[in-house]
Order: sequence, then C-alpha cells, then structure tokens
Amino acid sequence: MISILSALLLSGATLANAACSATISSLADVAAAVKCTSITLNGFTVPAGQGLTLSLATGTTVTMNGDISFGNQSWAGPLFTVSGTSITFNGNGHKFDGGGPFYWDGQGINGGTQKPDPMMKIKISGTFENVKVVNSPGRVFSVGNPAPLTMTGLVVDNSQGDAPNSKSGGLAAGHNTDGFDVSANDLTIQNSQVHNQDDCLAINKGTNIVFKGNSCTGGHGISIGSIDSSVTVSGIVISGNTITNNDQAFRIKMKSSATGSTVSNVTYSGNTATGMRQFGVLIDQSYPSTLGTPGTGVILSGVNFVAPASTISVNSGADQVAVNCGKNACTGSWNWSNLKVSGGVAGPITNFAGITGFSQ
Repeated sequence: MISILSALLLSGATLANAACSATISSLADVAAAVKCTSITLNGFTVPAGQGLTLSLATGTTVTMNGDISFGNQSWAGPLFTVSGTSITFNGNGHKFDGGGPFYWDGQGINGGTQKPDPMMKIKISGTFENVKVVNSPGRVFSVGNPAPLTMTGLVVDNSQGDAPNSKSGGLAAGHNTDGFDVSANDLTIQNSQVHNQDDCLAINKGTNIVFKGNSCTGGHGISIGSIDSSVTVSGIVISGNTITNNDQAFRIKMKSSATGSTVSNVTYSGNTATGMRQFGVLIDQSYPSTLGTPGTGVILSGVNFVAPASTISVNSGADQVAVNCGKNACTGSWNWSNLKVSGGVAGPITNFAGITGFSQ
C-alpha cells in the first residue's frame, strides 16, 4: 500500500520516488513499493518456491516491522535479494527465517536435497543493519556491493543445525552454512554474531575489506578463499573478533589448480580464539585437499599479525600453525610477532621461510 506524502506536478508529469512512502505486506506490494524511497517491510510468509526481491531506487530507506519467513520447497533460490545504491536497510532486530530443518541433510549445497542458496543476496551500497537470520538452508549472506557498504549488528543463528537429524547420518544436519560469502570491494562487516557449520567469513575476491568486532561460533573460522583463478584479494583487515569452537581461527585456502591470482596485504590484530579443533592458523595452497600437494598459481604476500596481539588456543592434537606453500608462491617477509598460540602441537611449514617473530 502506498501513501502519497507530497506530489509535485511539472508539465503534467509526477516527480517519482522522493514523493512517496510504501508498505510491503506481501509479494503483491513489491512492484509499486520499490518506486518509493521510504519503505516499511511488514512481517509475512513468502510463498514456497519464490523469493523476495527488492530492486530499490537510489537513496531508499527500508525499515523492517516484522519477521519474514519462507514457504518450504526444494529450489535454487535465493530467498531474499536486495539491490540499489546508497541504501539504508534497518531490520530493527526482526528476522528472516530460512526454514533450514526442512532442507538440512548433512550434505549442504554439495548434494542431497536441493537447497535455496544463498539465502540472502546483498547487492547494495550504504548500510545494512540490525537484521537476524535463522536456519539458512545453505549459505547465509552473499555480498557483492556496488560501492562502499557497512553491515553491522547482524545475527546469524544456525545453531539448530549443529545436531544430527534423520537424514544426516550422524553428522551435523546443517552444512555449507557460511555466514558471509564476499566478492566485493570497500566492505565493512562489524559487531555481528555468527553461529554456523562452515566459514564465518569467506572472502572469495575483493579489496579493502574490514571484518571487526564480530563473534564466530561452531564453524570453520575466518577464511580468505577458496581462491580460484584470475582473482585479486588485497587490503584485508581482521581485527577484534572472537572465535569459539571452530575448526581453525584463520585460514587462507587457495585452489591447487588456480592460476593468475594474488592475495596480499592481509592484517590480523586483537583477535581471540579458543577451542580450535584442527588448526590455529592454516595457510594452504592445496585446496580442496588439506596439506596436500600445493599449487603455484596464487602468489601470497604480506600476511601480518600486528598489535594488539591475536591469541589462539588449540585443542590437544591440533596444529598450532600449518603453512603449505607451492614453490616460490609465498613471498616476502611476514611479521607474526603479535600472534600467540597455545596448546596442541607444532604444524608443518612447507616451502616458506619468511615468517618472523613467531615460533611454535
């Protein structure tokens, strides 16, 4: 439903967008509402097999006024897509519920039941804040912003997927539930919480990305990669995060088959990780293997731990640090004097002697 706040007629034409506000209470309201720059998103259930897509006018403000859920149906997705420039999207603490238990089978997006993936496709610049997402079928946020974007105060809660179900063969029912999959430039993700069964953050490509003040529970840690061919990643800041009971705290994973890619200028500071199950830090150029035969097509440089120190505790039998580089593919000098790791055992460091200020 649209209410006209003001109308200005010029030569018989109405100046659109800036003159109206709108309310979305069903998919039927969307087409008219996105012509306005002030939108209230009420709670409703999106019919099974359909997504909620908001292609917004420049400068639009969207305010959530209720929870959004989605009917259950096996299809490709995504469930929610928002696009536009200079957008303010405020969830006011309301949630998107992906209905994960209907889909979860321990196989994620690799097999089994087809799952809508990603659940939330974010293609805006501006701010996206105060949104809760629960029970995503697969990956949660796929981020590809067209200009600077700040994502803040978000909650991803897939904790229900930790338990096995009748279809998961004793494994966690949730799988491939990445919190943030990022292919973007000029992005800040801050003050958010993720409980999932895969990467808290996975940076596939992009520059000038900041991930700060977040908490990551239960998954695979904070990752760069997996890095494929012809990809640039640079200017990454990982600071002030808390990582709890993950497979590893920090991972840079590069495909062994990749060519023509670079990862550079990655900085970690002030992070705290406890209960790491497999590694404290894992840098591996043999993906999808782990510590297999590394490739040489991704040049990795400038990976540093700066003040304040990042502290990691790993479980008994876990590797403190493992670095697996292809010949001449890890370059330069890396200052790790502000990395402190306790517990576990020393891991292998292969084909690289450039780490300074740290020993295990």
